[in-house]
Amino acid sequence: MLQDISPIKLDNHFRPDARPDDKSSIVYFSGNEILIKKGEGLNFPTFKQMGRPDGCVYLFTIGNTSCFLYDKESRPELPASYVMMPVSQVRHEKNSYRAGCFALFTAWHLFRWYQTTRYCEACGHKLAHDSVERAMRCPDCGRIFYPRINPAVIVGVINDGRLLLTRYAPSSGHRGINYYALIAGFTEIGETLEQTVEREVMEEVGLRVKNIRYYKSQPWGSAGDILAGFFCEVDGSADIRPDLNELSKAFFASPSDVVLQNDDFSLTNEMMLKFKQGQIKL
Repeated sequence: MLQDISPIKLDNHFRPDARPDDKSSIVYFSGNEILIKKGEGLNFPTFKQMGRPDGCVYLFTIGNTSCFLYDKESRPELPASYVMMPVSQVRHEKNSYRAGCFALFTAWHLFRWYQTTRYCEACGHKLAHDSVERAMRCPDCGRIFYPRINPAVIVGVINDGRLLLTRYAPSSGHRGINYYALIAGFTEIGETLEQTVEREVMEEVGLRVKNIRYYKSQPWGSAGDILAGFFCEVDGSADIRPDLNELSKAFFASPSDVVLQNDDFSLTNEMMLKFKQGQIKL
């Protein structure tokens, strides 16, 4: 999956005193685009290549490289041989490598949070970076804001040795996603993750489920999520009643008929692969 970058490690400990050196990576977003060097494993420019700009906020260290976010309104001078690329396109670049993609989407998660967390929602004053932890603090009322992480579930529903596959409807808001996936949805207030599984399966395909088993989790920075994967079995009738506002297709597939996604970055794809290989036993 995206976060499986061993032997490289992501160190997300906040270092308020960190300052970039000439070899530090600078992550620069503009709108929905990222500055990268294509064709070389998804490289970010260094602090030196960017002209040693002010306004760099420490993000994390990946391997031996510290990464900083360029967080000023003004556009920096872009170094030669680097290009702006849509973030949504990076995952599909042939020369992208896993550690670089993981770093990019984790930085994207933080960048979008910083962009939407500029003013105190209690008193309206402009927020400032906290000097102790990764947070934004209101200098007027003292309120502290932490990065938002959205809990969501991915559900592999199994019935009679077959796995439920779905495809999003064009009206669902998931434009451009035309591959098969599993049931997915966000946890609501007052729910356990297991209750989210039950509700989402019922809402999307009208099925009751039982024997809910946790599989694995995944940070998914492109949407600011933490995904929790579960497998379960149909409880009672297996007649699918899809929500056509969400899904264009929903059906049970045998292992040999499961069509995987184009890359192996997602928890969804790994769960489908494990079922296809006969490794899931409920």
